[in-house]
Amino acid sequence: MAFAGPLPDQLAIRALNEAYADAVFRRDAKAWGDCWTEASTWHLMGSTITGRAAIIAAWEAAMPSFQFVAFFVQQGPLLVDGDSASGTVYTHEVLENLAGALLRPVGRYDDRYTKQDGRWLFAERNYTMLKG
Repeated sequence: MAFAGPLPDQLAIRALNEAYADAVFRRDAKAWGDCWTEASTWHLMGSTITGRAAIIAAWEAAMPSFQFVAFFVQQGPLLVDGDSASGTVYTHEVLENLAGALLRPVGRYDDRYTKQDGRWLFAERNYTMLKG
């Protein structure tokens, strides 16, 4: 089954992904960083970044490269098992670099989520670019 587990948890994980996307649109590093656990891992374009502080620092270093950033998400398969979950999220970005060139990457995140203090957070995100 593509979606399994308690519906309130599934909805909360969807809301986590939407909060992440909203924070990207607004370039809000604090809100974006609040989506990750302290010990989370981000696999991105051949790099592995571990720990919330390092993940936020990497994101903050990358964002000034773009005049405009739009980030859209679509939830794929999602399996909730207690306080852990795994899922796939498809992404579509519209990026305008400093030279004015538009990029429209489409990607996929394979995620692990964990529920801490009643709130779902990213424990691990593994990004694969599907189309650059």
